[in-house]
Amino acid sequence: MLIDLAPMEGITTFVFRKNFHKYFGGIHRCYTPFLSSLHLSTQQKNEVLPEHNEGMTVIPQILTNRTDEFLEISKALQEYGYTTVNFNLGCPSGTVVSKHRGSGFLNVPLQLEQFLDEVFEKCPLKISIKTRIGFEDEEEWASLLRLYEKYPLDELIVHTRLRSDLYKLPARPEMILPARNALEAGSFHRADPGDTHPFLCYNGDITSKESMDRVRAIDPLCDRIMVGRGLISDFNLIRRLTDEPLLEKSVYADFLHDLMHDYIDLMQGSDRNVLYKMKEIWVYLGDSFTDSRPFVKKIKKSNRLSEYEAAAKELFAHCELR
Repeated sequence: MLIDLAPMEGITTFVFRKNFHKYFGGIHRCYTPFLSSLHLSTQQKNEVLPEHNEGMTVIPQILTNRTDEFLEISKALQEYGYTTVNFNLGCPSGTVVSKHRGSGFLNVPLQLEQFLDEVFEKCPLKISIKTRIGFEDEEEWASLLRLYEKYPLDELIVHTRLRSDLYKLPARPEMILPARNALEAGSFHRADPGDTHPFLCYNGDITSKESMDRVRAIDPLCDRIMVGRGLISDFNLIRRLTDEPLLEKSVYADFLHDLMHDYIDLMQGSDRNVLYKMKEIWVYLGDSFTDSRPFVKKIKKSNRLSEYEAAAKELFAHCELR
């Protein structure tokens, strides 16, 4: 079972990825938070600089509905040494969808087909796709799969929700089967025909060994998954999925300490921006600890890094890992 890290805007930055790799490991591939501008900003360049991703396999993700943007970003990434890019057709954010980007692109299939025709013809890099199963109806999935079968994909990552589900409704793991059946029938053709790397990746509500077992009961051939919010809520998740010994809370504390100080260095001592980054992680991570609510509340209310550090230290002193 190969386990990939989903891109989470503002959380799975290169700083997070570097420290997670150091303390926890177990991730096969990391996907960058999406790149979406014609000319890469300093922040976006930081995400893809090879020296910021040493020892990891990193795939840049592009979010756009313009072929010129996609091709220009791909060209810049090629100059950094990348050979593969991932195209985002999954983001459900209202501001993204309203511009027919992310999962909003699924709602204009003719435009999407024209876009894919051009980028697959002109892009010098291999292209993978991360998609939802439709915009608002499961019946859209069959036609989307027929569309994806036209192109030499490097891989297909399937988030088994509709855009209309957002993250409020549970994933629909049974919806991986049409893609699996198409793969087994030979309907997909790969960017590299000689590649034996798993082509199909499952994404959606993998938060425990039990949830992964449910997916594999539906799709016994599942050999690759992508985790996102489940991993940020439980840094031991990969170890649970692979039946490895769990790491203790002292490792969590060391990880968060180094993460904070790397953000301090990157952001030149801006308490406000560093606090925002750390608090965003605790929105999810609080669930990893018993009786953590009052301590997480203190973390969220902190206005200085010294207050944050004191609140986090208190949490680690009084709460245990679940």
